[in-house]
Amino acid sequence: MIDKRLLGILRCPVSRGQLVMHQGELWCKQSGLAYPIRDGIPVLLESDARRLSLEDLDNLPDA
Repeated sequence: MIDKRLLGILRCPVSRGQLVMHQGELWCKQSGLAYPIRDGIPVLLESDARRLSLEDLDNLPDA
């Protein structure tokens, strides 16, 4: 969905942490937020992000 080069430079706007593509969203372990991707465009707004559960964070793949 997202070009690997772009994914390599994108950062979480809350924590500045690395984002990982997972289940069609961009997940950040540091902030515990999952950002949506709409029409192929990452929406990096805290207000549009959802909070990841502890189970989600345990299953988060490495960046």
